[in-house]
Amino acid sequence: MKDIQHHRNIGISAHIDSGKTTLTERILYFTKRIHAIHEVRGKDGVGATMDSMELERERGITIQSAATFANWTHTITGEKDTINIIDTPGHVDFTIEVERSLRVLDGAILVLTGVEGVQSQSITVDRQMKRYHVPRVVFVNKCDRSGANPLRVAVMLKEKLNHKPIVMQIPIGLEDQLKGVVDLVEMKAYYFEGANGDDVRITDIPDELKDQAQEYREKLVDCCADYNDTIMELAMEGKYGVDEIDKDLLKKTIREQTISLELTPVFMGSAHKNIGVQKLLDGVIDYLPNPTEVENKALDIDNNEQEVVLKSEDNAPLVCYAFKLVNDRYGQLTYIRVYQGTIKKGDSIVNMATGKKVGVGRLVRMHADEMVDITEAGAGDIVALFGIDCASGTTFTDGKNKFNMTSMHVPNPVIELVIEAKNRDELDNMSKALNRFTKEDPTFQVEVDKESGQTIIKGMGELHLDVYIERMRREYHVDVQTGAPQVAYRETITRASKFEYTHKKQTGGSGQFAKIIGEMRPMEVEGDAENTYKFVNSVVGGRIPKEYIPSCDKGFQSCMEAGSLIGFPVVGIEMEVTDGAYHEVDSSDMAFQICARMAFRQAFEKAGAQILEPIMKVEITTPTEFQGNVVGNISQRRGNIVGTTEERGETTIEAEVPLSEMFGYATDLRSMTQGKAEFTMEFKKYAPVPRNIQEELIKKYGDKAKAGQR
Repeated sequence: MKDIQHHRNIGISAHIDSGKTTLTERILYFTKRIHAIHEVRGKDGVGATMDSMELERERGITIQSAATFANWTHTITGEKDTINIIDTPGHVDFTIEVERSLRVLDGAILVLTGVEGVQSQSITVDRQMKRYHVPRVVFVNKCDRSGANPLRVAVMLKEKLNHKPIVMQIPIGLEDQLKGVVDLVEMKAYYFEGANGDDVRITDIPDELKDQAQEYREKLVDCCADYNDTIMELAMEGKYGVDEIDKDLLKKTIREQTISLELTPVFMGSAHKNIGVQKLLDGVIDYLPNPTEVENKALDIDNNEQEVVLKSEDNAPLVCYAFKLVNDRYGQLTYIRVYQGTIKKGDSIVNMATGKKVGVGRLVRMHADEMVDITEAGAGDIVALFGIDCASGTTFTDGKNKFNMTSMHVPNPVIELVIEAKNRDELDNMSKALNRFTKEDPTFQVEVDKESGQTIIKGMGELHLDVYIERMRREYHVDVQTGAPQVAYRETITRASKFEYTHKKQTGGSGQFAKIIGEMRPMEVEGDAENTYKFVNSVVGGRIPKEYIPSCDKGFQSCMEAGSLIGFPVVGIEMEVTDGAYHEVDSSDMAFQICARMAFRQAFEKAGAQILEPIMKVEITTPTEFQGNVVGNISQRRGNIVGTTEERGETTIEAEVPLSEMFGYATDLRSMTQGKAEFTMEFKKYAPVPRNIQEELIKKYGDKAKAGQR
């Protein structure tokens, strides 16, 4: 089996357009996985290897994170290592993809550009990495562009992301003069020459850079001295030279502190010009953890979901996690990360979500969308399975223990749209597409509106839904029309009201007869207003026979589905039946149901009916300079500010805003804050609609009903 010490699972994560896919492409080239280099928006029409979806190549953005396997031989020590790379998207609307890949990574490369440095999405991505405790190294890319200053970017890391950067290199030349880098641990200059930077030439540091190299070397040693007493003593004696401090001790210290998220090593270069990529790969091996150095936890289902730490050993019981599903021309491909144990072709594994056993028919290792068949995979491997039906986020075990990987943090969808296929013949394809997308992406949800029968899709933002609508058109040839976004209102009552109703019908033969007396009362509406109906039976002395009591209940419940104000579900109602009357022959189940319905409507009209709307808890994180605009805009949207906190130049605003006022908010927020703010939104509660808006809604519903009757 492989040596797990020489194994790395890393992600490449960054702001959109900071050259992440180009960097991955170069890494694949230098690790001999591809033999020619293609650009993202290349003139040759081939597109980058990692952007394997037609839509990605056209828009030049990476949507799905492809997983790729590569081998690397360290340029200094010559040790051979294997690296699994997950390429992740950089758009805010695709954050679930980023979060999913972070779950399975042990470390990451955060790509920043030498010109802009830390941008808004870098902040978001960094927050996510902190949430999953992913150690990272920084690669400052595009140092060949005019205005690039990688050493300033290292300072920005400290100011904006609160990292403790440790600069590992300084550039030799900048902008169009960029030729290579100086390694501050080895104190050697590295030049990348040849057609594609294949030939690494190692020389002494050029004279004009010696002072700067010495200055940054001292900073690097001082930084390590905080964490190691031996280095501290040498530094205090002024011993900073390569021959005075053991470089393995420096590397070991930096490695330990990077893994514990104390330090962030900073590398630099230009992926486009093939400079610095090989040294970055050395850095990945030197400073990012192997699978045994990262603590992965699972929940023991048998033991009341107690946390268990998984062992990265091939001989432990199997635990693996499906983090991505792709349906393509070969069928369903499930990307899994093996946390412990070994998975072999022909094994049977247990799906922890359903408890079903499934057979491993084919096991492959992925390179973007080409695949290599393998017979087994061990702890720490990222591989793909064929033909296994599961949802993403599923844990598989060998059945020896019941472990589930902690459920991934899935944000609730914040926008919904009504969609319909333009041609009825395409309905079949549309449902196939929707089924596939919901399996692949937990933040994309589909439901059919009970009242209108329309199909509603929900997602993380307008771009998120646009991409899926576009994919339906491309991959399934379905043209869809989208309607206006809709809000789920509810109706309730504000006061108690008594009812007494007699239902009589004589039509020759047996007629219908039922009489119900009682009271309708309002109940407190809690949370998402789901279970808010209560039936109380206070009938004594057999005034209504026992067998007809459930009929009354059924009749009342059928009225809860659509209220008389705007036709939305009714919530928060207690119905008590106190008395009534029946007829030996004419009373029946049906008669009591009809009577109950009529009684409900009679009481509802007198009970002060009211419309409730969903109120969302909105949390906005924005640079403080935009705070005034953001708060003002929330107030215009009938929002209440609950609290604001400020930390390191960033303000977090908590507010409660009606969902109906939040449409188009993502776009507005981006334009108000130059794209630097982000917001999360989740359902908080139902609350009464202001009077004027209630009247508008009732009028709208009335007009719609009239139009429907014509």
